[in-house]
Amino acid sequence: MTNLSIVFFKPRKDFSHKGTYGKVTIAGGSYGKIGAAVLATKSALKVGAGLTFTLAPACGYEILQISCPEAMFIESGTRFIENFKSEDHTVYGIGPGLGTHGETEKGLLDFLKEYTHPVVLDADALNILSKDSKNLKLIPQQSVITPHPKEFERLFGSTENSFERLALAREKAAEFNVYIVLKDHHTQIVTPEGNVFYNVTGNAGLAKGGSGDILTGILTSLIAQGYTQEEACILGVWIHGRAADLAAEKCSKESMLPTDVINEFGAVFEELTKRTAMKL
Repeated sequence: MTNLSIVFFKPRKDFSHKGTYGKVTIAGGSYGKIGAAVLATKSALKVGAGLTFTLAPACGYEILQISCPEAMFIESGTRFIENFKSEDHTVYGIGPGLGTHGETEKGLLDFLKEYTHPVVLDADALNILSKDSKNLKLIPQQSVITPHPKEFERLFGSTENSFERLALAREKAAEFNVYIVLKDHHTQIVTPEGNVFYNVTGNAGLAKGGSGDILTGILTSLIAQGYTQEEACILGVWIHGRAADLAAEKCSKESMLPTDVINEFGAVFEELTKRTAMKL
């Protein structure tokens, strides 16, 4: 996938403006879990979205405004999100730190019943959908879902081994016309057409809470910037893993944190830019 990442990467144009790089809304966070929304928001910003909004409950206002001054805050609810409707943004990334409160569940399902554009769904957004198999039909066509193995099991059922899980992922990606980013040691990207891509970057240092929130921000940001879902998944997962490899070199797999991964995005983009220039 390294070669594909270089092929797909689009260096920033000199003659461009913030409108060139799309709008993102990260919908997440709840009382005690605002940090997840912060990580996803920072990732969306650092990966290059033109405008980034964070839809979160009022309890996260100060935290988000201080942690991510470049993002704009949209309030929904007091301790957890109740309403997911926002302004006309390019791409929603929904789930980090969301919680599964009744009002949040109702708000998300109502939103998905009306919203027809692709979204990125992770974490508690997937846990809400998994409560009833009928909910899966609400996922907008061409969306991206990013389950880890346990979330995948809750969504689609258990399998005996990784081979059966991959076969089931191919079946469900086609059935619901979605891209499945199955997070694992070698993350697999499954397309609606049945294609499978394996990522080779990343390490055990990512086995910590918050790593998935970062990936949600990356994918949402790339799609907003004009990458296709397939391009965004392949490039985004590679960036996520490569940044983790650089963080591990500096901090060790044991001590590296998700914030250390975000801090390596700049080095990863420098590497991509140099490799892209070499192929010209």
